[in-house]
Amino acid sequence: MFVDEARIWVESGRGGDGASHFRREKYVPRGGPDGGDGGRGGDVVLVADPRLRTLTDLTYRRRYRAQGGVPGRTNERRGRNGAGCVIRVPVGTVVLESDGELIADLSVPGQSAVVAIGGRGGRGNAHFATPEHQAPRLRERGEPGQGRWLRLELKLLADVGVVGMPNAGKSTLIARVSAARPKIADYPFTTLAPNLGVVRVSEDRSFVMADLPGLIEGAHTGAGLGDRFLRHIERTRVLVHLLDLAAEERDPVTDFDTLNRELAAYSATLAERPQLVGANKLDLPLAQARFPECRDAIEARGYRVFGISAVTGQGLSELMGALAELLNRMEPEAKPTAAAERIIAAPKPKPLQIERIDDNKFAVSGTEVERVLAMTDLEIEEAVARLQQQLESLGVIARLRELGAKEGDQVTIGDVTLDFVE
Repeated sequence: MFVDEARIWVESGRGGDGASHFRREKYVPRGGPDGGDGGRGGDVVLVADPRLRTLTDLTYRRRYRAQGGVPGRTNERRGRNGAGCVIRVPVGTVVLESDGELIADLSVPGQSAVVAIGGRGGRGNAHFATPEHQAPRLRERGEPGQGRWLRLELKLLADVGVVGMPNAGKSTLIARVSAARPKIADYPFTTLAPNLGVVRVSEDRSFVMADLPGLIEGAHTGAGLGDRFLRHIERTRVLVHLLDLAAEERDPVTDFDTLNRELAAYSATLAERPQLVGANKLDLPLAQARFPECRDAIEARGYRVFGISAVTGQGLSELMGALAELLNRMEPEAKPTAAAERIIAAPKPKPLQIERIDDNKFAVSGTEVERVLAMTDLEIEEAVARLQQQLESLGVIARLRELGAKEGDQVTIGDVTLDFVE
């Protein structure tokens, strides 16, 4: 089953809590703090795997979570880091935010993108010891992991894309010139999934061809199969426009113009993509009669036309040779500067926002202030005092004063409600 879209939830691991502990050893009456730091939470990473062809696996499992870090221990022992979560996707997968914003384009085998960064481990009380404060009970909780919905879209990587109206013979063509074996029948139907095949022109020349499901007028707006498969054409370097000369109810030249308008409406760059035309089904009398007029009309538009029969193989060697020559003349596609480079595509931090909800109620939000609160152990008096200092440094207290906050007013940060204290 070919699946080229998926929606998944990813969540990185929470950092391990820091430990609050003091040395308890024989003959050491005043042992100092020795609570260790917590381990870091695991990341969620997408990796482009050339062995995969579809996003089918991601339709059976939609939620992916990395392992959390292990809490710190005594003797200043640091907790173990949490294991990361690796999600393998086909080469050519585009990663989008739920609102459609592009996050990463995994177009190179082995390329990876960190889509959720694990929380850092909380610091133990040994970390806060100073000459002035030699017995701190203060420790940090682990930083929460990051969670988000992602939309994945697969765009096939092929040198040549075969386009045409339904039943134009695209599947028959790719089956004839490559080892691909798409579904072919002697009745009208349209392919429901793209097929890839390697076309070998000679011992040292070959290219990848993809037959793309039949399009109809209005496809760029969602008609028929709609724009579901139009995205696969974007990565092809050359197009083969296949015409059905044997369809009595359709005019091949009109079909040619209609489909080119759809490609241009979907993407302006597709209108400029090099294109060869294959006038198909010359093994049939009607197609033979139509061919001269059709060829002259399309060549007048500036395109090279090849008379072919995907069934018998007539004219295919000339068409494949012309495609190979065209690909050789074209400049190679730009490759990423560092294929093995890891893309950091973590969620964007939310800015600090403070609003007055009621006479004595305020709501505070923002990535940094929420992180500070989540890492504070509110049961430890020293931690609460430190939280007050951190809120001061982040500008929260000053902004609350500007909004008229008074002693005892309620301030909500995330899921926690605190009393405003001067």
